[in-house]
Amino acid sequence: MIKTYLSHSRAILALGLPLMGSHLAGMLLHVTDTVLMGRYGVAELAAVTLAGSCFFIVFILGSGFAQALMPLVAVAVGKGDETEVRRDARMALWLSLGFGLVCYPVFWTSGAWLLALGQEPKVAQLAQDFLRIAGPGMAPALLVMALKSYLSALGRTQVVLWVTLGAVLVNLSLGWMLIFGHWGAPELGVRGAALATLMVQWVTFVIMGVYAHYQPSLRRFGLFTRFWRIDVAALGRVFRLGWPIGMTGLAESGLFAGAALMMGWVSTVALAAHGIAMQVAALAFMLHLGLSNAATVLAGRASGAGDVRGLRQIAVTSIGLSFLLCVVGIALFLALPVAIAALFLDTTHPEAPEILSLCTRLLALAALFQLGDAMQVMALGLLRAIRDTRVPMWAAAFSYWGVGIPTSALLGFTFGLGAEGIWLGLCIGLLFASTSLMARFWMRAPRV
Repeated sequence: MIKTYLSHSRAILALGLPLMGSHLAGMLLHVTDTVLMGRYGVAELAAVTLAGSCFFIVFILGSGFAQALMPLVAVAVGKGDETEVRRDARMALWLSLGFGLVCYPVFWTSGAWLLALGQEPKVAQLAQDFLRIAGPGMAPALLVMALKSYLSALGRTQVVLWVTLGAVLVNLSLGWMLIFGHWGAPELGVRGAALATLMVQWVTFVIMGVYAHYQPSLRRFGLFTRFWRIDVAALGRVFRLGWPIGMTGLAESGLFAGAALMMGWVSTVALAAHGIAMQVAALAFMLHLGLSNAATVLAGRASGAGDVRGLRQIAVTSIGLSFLLCVVGIALFLALPVAIAALFLDTTHPEAPEILSLCTRLLALAALFQLGDAMQVMALGLLRAIRDTRVPMWAAAFSYWGVGIPTSALLGFTFGLGAEGIWLGLCIGLLFASTSLMARFWMRAPRV
């Protein structure tokens, strides 16, 4: 039995480590903007934090179709059905492209509704400047997500990692040039950060698309051959599995975006500290997301092949690995909060000491919700492997919006705990979600 679990651990890590790296690299695309803007100005940092949260919410909603592709392809591979792989992948790309195109008006009018949500006029205007420029990058960002799911489910995780790492380096270089006006470029500030992000997203899509189409071992799938031919059955299959995934992600990301909005009501300093602490917590979360993706692929293949025992063993192994990562993350957050927070801020800025002080307290609370955050994403990954997405959507929505947001507001404002109270509410919502979703998986998982 021990050998069996060790074998599953090796398989999960072989698939999961590159995915963890690629998710970290993808997160670094946003972190580089935060680091650069933290050295440009506090208002600009707050605006990019807010705009990034808004962009991410819309992205998460639209990425449900791309995320649905991973278990669909994994199950098809388990059944040995290559035709279904191609059909599902094409329709996931269709749905991702369509969503990316229709959501742009939300970004164009963002300044008005950010003001309506109580944000400071200067921050709202800068956030709108960012979103108007970065908005056309939603379509390639979603298409890249679909291609990542397709390649990952086929075991091509290394290319996903290296392309994403390359994108980070390009984004850092372009951002440094366009934000501060180096190398003869104009100093564009927030607009420069948005333009760099937009350029990187389109280049990344072209590179990954070329690889997926021309890589010799993948040519048999003919991913882009007769791409515009509609496949109603596959379109419906991807849509039915994908929209609850998108709504689940919206519920979770909405929890954090709601926290960002409430932080804006506290102060600009609180919003800036929240942005830094959230970036750090999100980087740790990417590790668990990579393991969750690997669990989805391997458990999906086991499900497609009818291997019930293997599916349950993969679930136990992936949860155990995620728990070990939690222990390491909690230790780092508690031991090195000041050193971690200082990486994201110009410590010579007059408001830096206040931001750092608050940020270290928020990181202590981030350590508290590491376990809940990790377990809920593991449960979601395993549930998707068995194509169970609708009930988890409702469970997540209640946990985040019925428990998390009201608790944050209650503790932050009614009980006067401010920023720390808002984050404590996040912890409670995540712990509630992890408990309910894990219970759902073990009730729904096939039994030997």
